[in-house]
Amino acid sequence: MVNIQPFKAIRPKADLVDQVASLPYDVMNRKEAEELVQDNPYSYLRIDRSEVDLPEVTDVYAKEVYQKAAETLGDFLEKGWLQKESREKFYIYELTFQGRTQTGLVVAASVNDYEENRIKKHEFTRYDKEIDRINHMDAADATTSPIFLTYRDEQAIDELVDTWKEQHEPIYDFESYYETTHRVWVIEEDAVNEKIQELFKKEVPALYIADGHHRSASAAKISKKRAEEGRLSDKGAYFLSVVFPINQLQIYDYNRLVHTEVPTDFMEQLAEDFDIEKVDAKNRRTTEKYKLALYLDKQWYHLKAKEAIISEDLVKSLDASIAQDFIFAKLFGITDPREDDRLDFVGGIKGLDVLEEAVDAGEANFAVAIAPTKKEELLGVSDEDKTMPPKSTWFEPKLLSGLFVYDLESKK
Repeated sequence: MVNIQPFKAIRPKADLVDQVASLPYDVMNRKEAEELVQDNPYSYLRIDRSEVDLPEVTDVYAKEVYQKAAETLGDFLEKGWLQKESREKFYIYELTFQGRTQTGLVVAASVNDYEENRIKKHEFTRYDKEIDRINHMDAADATTSPIFLTYRDEQAIDELVDTWKEQHEPIYDFESYYETTHRVWVIEEDAVNEKIQELFKKEVPALYIADGHHRSASAAKISKKRAEEGRLSDKGAYFLSVVFPINQLQIYDYNRLVHTEVPTDFMEQLAEDFDIEKVDAKNRRTTEKYKLALYLDKQWYHLKAKEAIISEDLVKSLDASIAQDFIFAKLFGITDPREDDRLDFVGGIKGLDVLEEAVDAGEANFAVAIAPTKKEELLGVSDEDKTMPPKSTWFEPKLLSGLFVYDLESKK
């Protein structure tokens, strides 16, 4: 069973929250970050993407970038734009997007649970991305962005959360990026916080990473680093997370653009493993398992996997695996999708028109659209301690950064 802790959040003043809160650091490039902070001195991106306040020639992974993040965090605290709570609490974070609401608890999750696989993973991480967040958290001495976790539904937890929401006013209530409404409540009563903690300890055997594999791996390594330095505090054995019941989440498709010359017999090669059907643009989207959508030369096709290539193995049977194994690897030699620059990934929230536009403009040779991974597939792969192909899941709406910062309180 899992161990979650209440914590003293560093969070924005209520009258500044909509100006402080920002999109996650990893959904934008430097130029986009610079545009988002223009004329907004309060933007949390000045901490999360601190290179925006340094000369353009500065390497985004340079030491001064991480030093700047720590300095800016200190500056925000000194000015009172961010303030630290005096007592440890849990928080409720509700997001409403396109008429659908999901409600999570903001908690300190246990590094020990992560190391002992009670916080389960479904993706590999890249060393360079880990190092970036390790350096960022190390300099700031804080978990600066939340890890997005999920768990199998527990009715008693839902009831506690819903009751608190019904009986109390939120401290934050604002609309932000992509017309998403964000509301936050503070659970002020110790007895309720203790009950939530007890329920997770008794009734929730595991948490699952939905988004934030690099951040969670980095948080665990920071904890180990602090222990080796003799600087680990009690708080340093935990990291900032938001945990949602799985039934409230929606997984979107995560599609592929391919940049490589297409052979003249491409369709014939595909026909060895797929039944191919031409479809018009109105019927291009597919939600059926084992059926992919391909866009090439202004034409959409459905590719239905033949029985011979459908595996009983949970990972190999994923649609993302079928696309990877029988199109990208088999026909184009793209064996490492995490590193091969012939493959780009496009979150389904952007729509299929984006794929068409890229191919029609000659920015990609063809596109493959993949039906969303099912929730039970995510849980099943994680329970089997296996990993999915990279970019198999896209969750929306995104958790905003800057609403909560977790102070590691490392010993000096």
